[in-house]
Amino acid sequence: MNILVILIPMALAMGALGLGAFLWSLKTRQFEDIEGASWRVILDDDLPDEAER
Repeated sequence: MNILVILIPMALAMGALGLGAFLWSLKTRQFEDIEGASWRVILDDDLPDEAER
């Protein structure tokens, strides 16, 4: 039963840390362009190097 004294505050602290990280990511606009990265992978416009030709 004494272990709950340690585990409950630890779980609350980890939850608060996760919530803080999520709110920070919203504040820094990490989720603003969700589809952009996937389209950048598909539409690769890089030209091949001279050595690869």
